[in-house]
Amino acid sequence: MARAHSRLCRIRLIRDGATLQPFISYTTPKAGTFALNTESTYNWETEDWSVPTNFVVSKLVKVNKQPLQLAAGVRYWADSPDNGPDGFGARLAVTFFS
Repeated sequence: MARAHSRLCRIRLIRDGATLQPFISYTTPKAGTFALNTESTYNWETEDWSVPTNFVVSKLVKVNKQPLQLAAGVRYWADSPDNGPDGFGARLAVTFFS
């Protein structure tokens, strides 16, 4: 049976802003994970939001007895300041476990 992991949100207040990190993930019976999250920040002084939305697919595998997590994802900037990032981005990751 597949397990769904969901911790709804993480909020952190900082001196000049706030960070909001809601996410949801689903792990398959074969150690694959699908995750959707945002790493939103708000600047109290400039009243600007930065809202990147991420979708990541990862898989736990073994290569010569070495456990690895392989991940690929896309990012879309739903909102950002005028001089901030915009559009789409991509990420690739390899995590080594001991």
